Amino acid sequence: MDSKSALLIIDVQNDFCPGGALAVKDGDGVVEILNRYIDLFRKKGLLILASRDWHPAESRHFKQFGGAWPIHCVQNTEGAQFHPKLDLPENTRVISSGLKIDEDGYSAFDGVDEESISLAEVLKKLSIQELYIGGIATDYCVKETVLDGLKLGFKVNLLSDAVRGVNLKPGDSQRALDEMRSKGAKIITFQDLRNEK
Repeated sequence: MDSKSALLIIDVQNDFCPGGALAVKDGDGVVEILNRYIDLFRKKGLLILASRDWHPAESRHFKQFGGAWPIHCVQNTEGAQFHPKLDLPENTRVISSGLKIDEDGYSAFDGVDEESISLAEVLKKLSIQELYIGGIATDYCVKETVLDGLKLGFKVNLLSDAVRGVNLKPGDSQRALDEMRSKGAKIITFQDLRNEK
């Protein structure tokens, strides 16, 4: 890790955790380990970003309006808030996706920051070349973000101990990991990062 590295946390929001509208099994299990990554990046003074689903109340992403999913992560609701135990620093750059009625926003690269600047542009302006990505869900938003990052030329590390999957079909998460690896992502754990010289 160096000054061109950034931690990107994907969609660790209440609605994707147990008790939420679209709960991922053990979704909140990523929080403790992500907090360790956050602490490591914070101590090194490196960029930390957190993406979030941030849907309008009426979205074609939702079953009610022709989409695939139950209503979740509606802007400014409790379900759309980051998990309360996720220890995000005050200067975390928040990336919001799925903002428009016709946007799914699976990839954080579909999102924008508070000033409506795209994630890719934010990273470019800050000379980021390498991403460390964890969060929810392995087989959807994490996968799409990793694949987009690779397509855009970033070096991508998938934090395998800090992701959880939906697994609508058994094995979806493992297939997602295999696809990310085959496209060039490096699959690592916190211990791997700590062991780096």
